[in-house]
Amino acid sequence: MVAHRRPVIDIFNYYIKNGFEAYREIPLGYEYFDSILEKSKEWPAIVAKAPSNDVIGFAYLHPYSNIETFKRTAKVTYFIHPEHTRKGVGKGFLEELVLRARRFGVDNLLAHISSLNEASLNFHLKNGFQECGRFKKIGRKLGRDFDIIWVQRRLS
Repeated sequence: MVAHRRPVIDIFNYYIKNGFEAYREIPLGYEYFDSILEKSKEWPAIVAKAPSNDVIGFAYLHPYSNIETFKRTAKVTYFIHPEHTRKGVGKGFLEELVLRARRFGVDNLLAHISSLNEASLNFHLKNGFQECGRFKKIGRKLGRDFDIIWVQRRLS
């Protein structure tokens, strides 16, 4: 996955600059990729490629917590190049992550989503996640307040 450093960070930075899918406001340097690798260390990580072999998205599982009693719960993260959204890439990522999560003994998937990212919220709700918590107006980006919505999908 190290070979995908630049395209992964470029996709992530697109969402930092242009929307509410990523919470940060300042684009990240390519070294941030190392923290993604560290966060998902020993956990499944996937890239999707177009027929041209260009990276069009990335996804990974990472622990909800490093505390042993939460080892059956993982967080999902995925970002897809904007030209390739709504084409089944996200669903493919999620299906693969569910399969790999089960192999890891994970039976709870969590995601946190900006309330201003309706597409992601709708995607998760359509794919078996349920809202399980909301922190109201804890973020502010591009001059707008937003909630963080937590969603959960039980795999068992």
